Amino acid sequence: MEILAFGVQTDEKPLIERAFAGHHEVRGLDVFLNADTVPIAAGHEIISTSVNCDLGAEVLSGLAAGGTRMVAQRSTGFNNIDLEVAERLGLTVARVSSYSPYSVAEFAWTLAMAVNRRIVRASTRTRDFDFRLDGLMGRDLHGRTAGVLGTGRIGEAFARIAHGFGMRLLGWDVTENPACLDLGMTYLPKEQLLAESDLVTLHVPLLPATQHLIDADALKTMRDDAILVNSSRGGLIDTAALVTELRAGRFTGVGLDVYEAEAGLFFLDKSLEAVDDDTLARLVTFPNVLVTSHQAYYTADAVGQIVGTTVDNVLDYSAGRRSENVLVPRG
Repeated sequence: MEILAFGVQTDEKPLIERAFAGHHEVRGLDVFLNADTVPIAAGHEIISTSVNCDLGAEVLSGLAAGGTRMVAQRSTGFNNIDLEVAERLGLTVARVSSYSPYSVAEFAWTLAMAVNRRIVRASTRTRDFDFRLDGLMGRDLHGRTAGVLGTGRIGEAFARIAHGFGMRLLGWDVTENPACLDLGMTYLPKEQLLAESDLVTLHVPLLPATQHLIDADALKTMRDDAILVNSSRGGLIDTAALVTELRAGRFTGVGLDVYEAEAGLFFLDKSLEAVDDDTLARLVTFPNVLVTSHQAYYTADAVGQIVGTTVDNVLDYSAGRRSENVLVPRG
């Protein structure tokens, strides 16, 4: 059986091919699944997708009409999939429940340190042999407060690093993580956490209840000199409201690996095109903002685990087995 994989990155392709070797043939495509590309999937019982593929009602209907019966998503998040429609169409949907939490936690810290110590500005200057220190002053994070919104495996990994920095730890989640409590974390209501934190990092899934978790009111609650990092999902932050606060001169730094309207932009080369997203265009002009292209998960360790689990999901489907990764079971 040939499996069609959409949205495959260059570095990811050999990992996918090796993982599927001896099981199924796999053809990796660099295009993303959407209403325009769904005809490509015709005749493929199993397809694999990335988080920036569109699996809304129209695309899912096109897949089902073309003979697809199983979607293996190569990510933990699945907010791009209409699960109700998938179930109605009889499509099996599986995801990767977990992979290396250190990949995302370490990258979140990379963003935090980069904006705190003005690394991008410094690197740009030294390329022009400008070695002045003007405007490059950062702050010690030792002794300051880190607020972690979402204290699951990734949030815990972030907290462990913060603990190593000697930071005070605050947490917010629906349940308290005993490992975080052992690190000395204090759980607080969201508003209080935002008001007391020097560094705020987001590690919660994007659900209807967390859409714009950081909205205009939440942003106003934060300290003027705070650092905000989002390496989870773009929809957690009201970006237009964030731009308003940045225009008012607030925040020491903002590090964003995700953006709420990233579909159709991230993972693609748009350097020769006019990007018509005014909010993103404004966002990247701020000197205290660093935007990266949803790469926090992108380590050989994490991608290897993601691909390995995807293979397991396909084999489980073929054998009629069901695991914790299945979002919509086989009919």
